[in-house]
Order: sequence, then C-alpha cells, then structure tokens
Amino acid sequence: MTDASTHSLANTPAWPDDASRSAALYQRARAVMPSGSSRLTIFFKPYPVYAASGEGAFVTDVDGVRRADFINNYSSLIHGHRPPQVMAAVTEQLGKLTAVGLPTESEIALAELLAERLAGVDQVRYANSGTEAVMMAIKAARAFTGRPKIAKVEGAYHGGYDHAEVSQTALPDGWGDPAAPTPTPTYLGQPKGVLDDVVVLPWNDVAAARALLEAHAGELAAVLIDPLPSRVGFVPIAADYLAMIREVSARSGALLILDEVYNLRLGYHGAQGKFGVVPDLTTLGKIIGGGFPVGAVGGRAEVMSVFGFDTGRPRVPHGGTYNANPVTMTAGLKTMQLLPPQAFSRLAVLGERLREGLRRALSDRGLPGQVTGDESFAMLSLSDQPIRTYRDLVYAAQFAEAQSRVHAVLMNRGVLTSPSLVFTLSTPMDEALVDQVVAEVGAALGAV
Repeated sequence: MTDASTHSLANTPAWPDDASRSAALYQRARAVMPSGSSRLTIFFKPYPVYAASGEGAFVTDVDGVRRADFINNYSSLIHGHRPPQVMAAVTEQLGKLTAVGLPTESEIALAELLAERLAGVDQVRYANSGTEAVMMAIKAARAFTGRPKIAKVEGAYHGGYDHAEVSQTALPDGWGDPAAPTPTPTYLGQPKGVLDDVVVLPWNDVAAARALLEAHAGELAAVLIDPLPSRVGFVPIAADYLAMIREVSARSGALLILDEVYNLRLGYHGAQGKFGVVPDLTTLGKIIGGGFPVGAVGGRAEVMSVFGFDTGRPRVPHGGTYNANPVTMTAGLKTMQLLPPQAFSRLAVLGERLREGLRRALSDRGLPGQVTGDESFAMLSLSDQPIRTYRDLVYAAQFAEAQSRVHAVLMNRGVLTSPSLVFTLSTPMDEALVDQVVAEVGAALGAV
C-alpha cells in the first residue's frame, strides 16, 4: 500500500505553463514526431505533461508535479507503478537474460496460469500487443473455418488491425441504419475489400444483431466481442445479447472471439468467468505483461492447432522477435500471481465506491451527466442523455469542451485521468484516495 490515504492532491502548479519543462519537451518532440506524439490516446491540448517517475498509485512529471494516476497506462498497470515484488522479479531476470532466440520456462508458467484461470483457454500463443493478439485470433478463425468475414460491434475498439477497426470511428453521415450499421473506414484509404468482409452489429440489440448474424452465417469466420467496450462507454454486454451471440455463432460454425485485452481485469476468471461464457478464442494483453509490452491469443486446443507445425507447415505461420521475451513473461507471471480472487473483489468495491461518488458529485451540483463502467473501470460523461450504445457516445461529443475543462482542473488538483474522463483503478489505491478524487471531481465540476 502507498501513502494514498495521506497524500494531498490539491494546489499543484498551474498547467498549462509555457515555461514548464513539459512544454519545452513537447516543442522538441514536434520536430521529430508527427504532432509530437507516438500515441494518439495520451495526447491532450495544449500539450501533455511528460512523466519522470512513478510509485504505486502516483506518477510524477518532469516538472516535479505528483498526481494520482487514474489512467494506469490505459489499464495495463493493475498494480500501479513499480510494484516491489514485480520489480524484484524483473531485476533478477535482467541480470540473466533480456531477449533470446530460444524459449524460456517463464512463458510456460504464464501460459499454465492463464489456462488454469480461463475456461476458454487450453493453449496460448504470445505476441507483443493487444492489436497483434486480435489480428492473430482473426487469422486463426479464418484458417480454422475457411471463411473470410468477421462480425464486430459498431464503435468497439479492438486495436489497429484493418478488419478489427472497421466502424471504430463511425459518424452520422455514413453509419446508416442503427439496426444494420454500415461498415465505415477508420482511416483514409482503408480498402473497400476490408469493409466488405466485416459485418457491423448494433450493441445489445438482440433481434437486429441476430438477423445480421444469421444473414451472413455461412460467411462468418468469427464474431469478435468485447463484453465491456471502452469506446461504447463501458456499457456492459446484456446477458441475452451474449447468449444469442454464443448460440448463433456455435450453430453457424463461426468462432466466438472474446476480447479480454482490457477486460481480464473484470475478475479472477476474466470477463468470461464474470459473464458466464466459454469462447473459442480469447485475446489478452495489458495486465498479463506486468507493465511491459505483451499480447496473447488463447483458445481451445482444436482451434489453436492452426498455429502448430508438428506435421508440416502451420496453417497460420506466426513469429515475432520479442514474442514471449523473458522480461515480459517474468513480469506478467508475477503480476498475475499477485492477483488472487480477493484482489479483484477489493478493486470491485473501490470501483463501485468511485462510480457512486461521481454520480453524487453530479447530483450535488444539479448537473446532467452519466457514469458508466464496472469493476475497476469508471467513465464520467457530461452528456444529458443516457449512454447505451456507441451512437450515444457520439452524441455526447458535443460536451467534450466542458469535459476538457474538468480534465484541466483535475490536472491542477493532482488527478491524472484521460480527457474523456475514464478512471482506471490499481491495487495500491484505497478508499481514502478514491474519496479524495471524488471530492476533486466535485470541485472541478463546480469550476466549469
């Protein structure tokens, strides 16, 4: 546990400050990186602060300002910054080996842990990002079924693979009928052939999604589902919607891919345990790397055999210079070992405390707004309409300027969150810190 309960969050130096070191670093970065950044998700105007160090629930920037970190590297740091036991394991590993053209025992141990905890995982294949994990899962599904198409939910984020990012940023001028969304490109030049191979589903609309899945049943290799999609406002999957997808996919011969890159956080047995579903393939990342780059695809042995080469060329060739590198495997194994069931239960209690506190902060100030999320996730929107689907989140974009003002106030009151006001918890946090952050959000709401 850090000193979360005694840390004062208020009265940090003003941001933005053109004389700050972060401002100078940003100008330097602009000369050598497009828009001065390699990650669109961490940019905020007029410039992001640059990190110098982190410990537990807190991160300190290059100007010496310490903030409670409620981004946690977009959920990957479930134990916060530099957890001692993970750092000790990594330090020991660094003294032995960092990368090698041979396997190591740590990759077996982590795969064994994942297979034990996740009902849909018999075997594991490693990669270096969630994007790669989703890409390899889709390739595996195509090889196993001999079919080209996938189905995914409108707005859902599954990384940067062409087919997985279709309709990720759909807009009203092209998204079509809400019951049968039009596949739309996410980047300029995304091939039409990619769009043609993706069936876009409306979120939690059982009848409409069933009709689409059944209409394309003979062509679908897989249905790709995130049960708590971040870009759909952290609105959980409805039980009848998930049951329908599992039933229709199984009947049609399509595989169910459950994207748990974010949502392995939802419980000891992952999202599949929480929602009571056994997928054919599971994509993993973030927390299983212990703070280092990682991705993995797991599934039942019959499906995972497409990567095998015991009898000749694999149906899906898969390499990667840093796949299963021993530093990541060591960090990931220790991180997961430090997550017994009670750790997830405690995060769930803290998450509910945070969400209820944010709702109360809105109510106390008579402001419209929505608070969504589950377990260790919370999202605050100033939208005056309920958030149920991606299209509701697009409507909420009109409140982005007000949310940016809240974000700016929080920056200067010692709270680091995303400009979209997503809060992600870590195990070093406690009730006192959550309550402090709720109070700071209340102050920020009052200031805008």
